[in-house]
Amino acid sequence: MKPLGDPITHFWNVQRMARATGTDLVAAHDTGALSSEDWAGMVTRCRGCEWAEGCQEWLPEHTDGTAKAPKGCVNRRIFDALKV
Repeated sequence: MKPLGDPITHFWNVQRMARATGTDLVAAHDTGALSSEDWAGMVTRCRGCEWAEGCQEWLPEHTDGTAKAPKGCVNRRIFDALKV
């Protein structure tokens, strides 16, 4: 198992992936679809993701909110479920 990455970096990676996929995490939290614990879990999973370096290359190319989270994303299922 690889060491966990920097929490701040991965917090922003989750935010950027949400933006890229058109997923509104704040709205999901406000409606109860995403708890604070779930949101923190997304960041923690991202911190341990084996694909994090690929994410750094993928994110800048997908900024319009229409992308589907890539297969390597450990939070892909959550982004898919929360996307409105």
